[in-house]
Amino acid sequence: MGDKKPSGTGAGVSNPDRNNAIFTTDELKHAFYDMVLIRRFEERAGQLYGMGLIGGFCHLYIGQEAVVVGVQMELKQGDKLITSYRDHGQMLAAGMDPRGVMAELTGREGGYSRGKGGSMHMFSREKNFYGGHGIVGAQVALGIGLAFANKYRGTDEVSIAYFGEGASNQGQVYESFNLAALHKLPCVFVIENNHYGMGTSVERASASKELWRNGEPWGIPGRKVDGMDVEAVRQAAREAVEYCREGKGPFLLEMATYRYRGHSMSDPAKYRPRSEVDEMRKNHDPIDRVRRELLTLGVEEAELKALEDKVKAIVADAADFAQSSPEPDPSELWTDVLVEG
Repeated sequence: MGDKKPSGTGAGVSNPDRNNAIFTTDELKHAFYDMVLIRRFEERAGQLYGMGLIGGFCHLYIGQEAVVVGVQMELKQGDKLITSYRDHGQMLAAGMDPRGVMAELTGREGGYSRGKGGSMHMFSREKNFYGGHGIVGAQVALGIGLAFANKYRGTDEVSIAYFGEGASNQGQVYESFNLAALHKLPCVFVIENNHYGMGTSVERASASKELWRNGEPWGIPGRKVDGMDVEAVRQAAREAVEYCREGKGPFLLEMATYRYRGHSMSDPAKYRPRSEVDEMRKNHDPIDRVRRELLTLGVEEAELKALEDKVKAIVADAADFAQSSPEPDPSELWTDVLVEG
């Protein structure tokens, strides 16, 4: 990756030098566990959606797990994150309770927004998760607001603003780049480039083919990262977060990743060949990559199976809770409308 303190505004694809030991074996097991939790949670959410127990939209994070897990491992208490509607992975990586997340998806009282918000309106002040947002690109402006609050309070906390490549050319994104650079706000912009904005390939939708360079007009350094490699993600996130904590301003990361499912549960994804998805699953899956590395490091298959069994039980419990939790009381319609002065 080169010098940890970037000069200029760009660099090539970031990949970790395996000799630098970006992960200890225990940390790699932790990453494996978190990615498996997100994968299995999303698979169960898809099942509940198919059963009619989750209404509205449901955007799954399957395939992109390495991005949020790698970034989250470089954050500390007080750092804040905000994202778009493909948000369940961010919630779980931030430590939100799978029970509360799944119950919100099913619109039950036990959900994080007491069943009123669903997938796109779920928050946790405790975990510094400031929501998944349904307006494309709008969360980026809120993300720099969180970064401004950090700077105003004199902390070294950072804000992580996730958005997709489909939002990368939105006007408010460039306005946010300008303000963040102007005021040297501690914000890491993370483009989760899964190559398809709804059903349109980024190759057809963006004149800029190097999204990591989109911040150059404002002097924002950028990196392109293999978003299917949790170690590459963590190393790039370390550089970006350190840059922000040192008061140098924002940093832009483009994560080259891939979603295995459609844009949402209602999308049959016929705009891409099945062979493309199969190739990514077979040769680039982020969980399989970590599994192979752990086995190479001498971790027993039985230990990995035990971690997977633990995840299976947690997800089953979350699904049971989401179905057994009562419907919200009608009085909830009138709460959380105004904040008392």
